[in-house]
Amino acid sequence: MGEAADAASGGDSHHEITLEGIAGSPGHAVGRALVLDRRGGPVRRHIASHQVEDELERFDRAVAAAAGRLKAAAERTRGSRAESSILEAYVLMVEDETLRDDVERRVRIDRLCAEWALSTTVEEMARQLSHSGDSYLAERSHDVQFVGQHILESLSGREESTVLSRSGAPGVIVAHDLSPAETATLSRESVLAIVTEVGTRTSHTAILARALEIPAVVGVAGLLNRIGDGDQILVDGLRGLVTIAPSPEARADAAARAERYRDALAVRRSLRDRPIRTRCGTPIELKGNIELPGEAPIALEQGARGIGLYRTEFLYVNRSVPPSEDEQYETYRRVLEAVSPLPVTLRTFDIGGDKFVSSMQVPSDMNPALGLRAVRLALARRDLFLAQLRAMVRASAHGSLRVMIPMIASMGELSEVKLLLAQAVAEVDAAGYARAAELPLGIMVEVPAAAILADRFATVAEFLSIGTNDLVQYALAVDRSSPELAYLASFFDPAILRLIAGVITAGERNQRPVIVCGAMASDTLAAVLLIGMGIRELSLEASSIPDVRAAIESVTVEHAGRAAAAAMEAVTASEVKAVLEEYFPGLPGAPESH
Repeated sequence: MGEAADAASGGDSHHEITLEGIAGSPGHAVGRALVLDRRGGPVRRHIASHQVEDELERFDRAVAAAAGRLKAAAERTRGSRAESSILEAYVLMVEDETLRDDVERRVRIDRLCAEWALSTTVEEMARQLSHSGDSYLAERSHDVQFVGQHILESLSGREESTVLSRSGAPGVIVAHDLSPAETATLSRESVLAIVTEVGTRTSHTAILARALEIPAVVGVAGLLNRIGDGDQILVDGLRGLVTIAPSPEARADAAARAERYRDALAVRRSLRDRPIRTRCGTPIELKGNIELPGEAPIALEQGARGIGLYRTEFLYVNRSVPPSEDEQYETYRRVLEAVSPLPVTLRTFDIGGDKFVSSMQVPSDMNPALGLRAVRLALARRDLFLAQLRAMVRASAHGSLRVMIPMIASMGELSEVKLLLAQAVAEVDAAGYARAAELPLGIMVEVPAAAILADRFATVAEFLSIGTNDLVQYALAVDRSSPELAYLASFFDPAILRLIAGVITAGERNQRPVIVCGAMASDTLAAVLLIGMGIRELSLEASSIPDVRAAIESVTVEHAGRAAAAAMEAVTASEVKAVLEEYFPGLPGAPESH
C-alpha cells in the first residue's frame, strides 16, 4: 500500500499526511505514537574453528531463553485469548530441530557466528514461504522472522522489547510488526490502536487486534520512515488509513465515528446469542472460520453458532517432524470442548510441499497451487493422513464433529478417502478409544471439476462446502495472491455465480447441506446475494459475523431472491455488484462512506 494523500513532507504538526494500509481491525483512535523500531542488523562476523562449539553452545542457550519467555507469555494468556495458541506454536518453531541443524551447518562449514548463521537461515526459510504462491504461507513467513528475532534478542542478551514501559498513558503502537508475545501484554485500556508496516487481515497482529477490539491498520509501507515517537496520529481501522498530525476537524470526525462504532458494537454484542433470521423469519446459520484453538471462543463471542471451518495446517508448518496422533487429538479435543454442544467442522490438512517446509520431503512444484497438495498429498502420504483421521475420530467423542476434505476433484479421490476414514474408525475401535457413533464426511467445492460434478458428489458426500477463495483462483485462472491481478479475482464474477448456483441445485436435489465458507461469506452484499440464491449456512471470519448478521436480518428472502435473479443476468463482476448495490442501498454492515 502507499500514501493516499500527502499534503506536506515530514511530520509537520500543521499539515496532515495520510498513509494507506489494510483495514486490520475496525474502529477509530487518536493519540500519540509509541514507536517500536528494531531495524538494527544482526552481528556479522566469521569465527575460527576452535570457536565453533562455543558458538553452538551460545545458540542453544539463546534458544532455551527464547523458548522460556514464550512459554511464560503463553502461560499468562492460557485459556482466555487466541495468542496463547499462537505462542505455543512459536515455542515449537523456536525449538525446531531443522532450524538448529541449518544454523549448525552454517556455523561449522561456513564459519559464521551464531547471529549471522541464524539470520541467514531465517531469511532463507522466510523467502521460501513468501515466494510459495500461497497467501497462507506468505503470512507464515512473518512468523519465521519473529522466531529468529526472539532468538537474536537472546543471543544479544536483550529481553524482548516492552513497548508500553516508556509511558503510563495509552498510545498508538507503531511497529514493523508485533510478535504474539508482545500482543499478549496489550489491552484496550493500555493501547488505543495498532499500526504496522507489514501484515494482512489474516496476520496474527490483525487477528489478535480484532479479538481485543483494538483498532488496527496493517501493511502500511514506509511507516517507520514517516512516523516519529510522540507524533499525533489518527487511526481509521475501518478504511485502513493512518493520518499523521490530523487537523482538529479530523480528530472531531474520528471521535464521532468512534462513538457511533462503539454504540453499534454494543448493540450487536447484546444480540449475539439470539437466533439469526432474515426480516421475513427464515433462519440462517453463521459459523466461524478459525486457524488456532484459541480463536474458537472468540468466534462464539462474535455470535458464531459453531465452527464451520477449522484449518488444521498450523499443526504441520515449520516443524522437523509432523505432529503425532496424540498431539493432534489433544488440539482437536480442546476446540470441540470449547464449542460444545455446537458443531465443529475439521478440514484435513490443505497443505502442499512448500507448506511443510521441514517436516515433509516432497518434490517442489513449478506451480504449488496445481501440484501435490491437500487431498492429493494426503492420498500420497497415507501414513500421515491416517494419523490425522484417527485423531479426528477420537476427538469426536468430545462434541459434534464433521470432517471436511479439501481440493476434491474426482469421485475416485472421495472413494479413497471414505475407505481410509473407515480404516481409521476401525483402528480407533480396535485401540479401545471412545468416538461418536456418526462422523459426517463432506467435501470442499473449490476446484471447478467438483462444482461441475456436484450432482454426483452430493450422492456420496454428506455436505458440500464451497471455498470461494480457491474456486475464484481456479475458475478464473487468477493467482489470488497477485496484487496486479486482484481486480480480476472477484467472487461476483458471473462464472463464479453460475458454479455456485449449480452446487446449490445439486444439494437441494439430494437433500445435502450446502455451505459457503470463503471470503465471499464475509462480504455483506455477497452474503445477501447468497441467501437469495438459496444458501442457508455461511462460515466466515469471526470479526465479520456482526456485520453479516446485521445485513441478513435487514432483508427478506423474497427481495434477496429477486436481487439474485437480476445479478445472474449481469455479464461482469462490476455489473453484478452494481445490481446488488441498487437492490440493497445502505445495507447494514457496509463500510461508512468517505
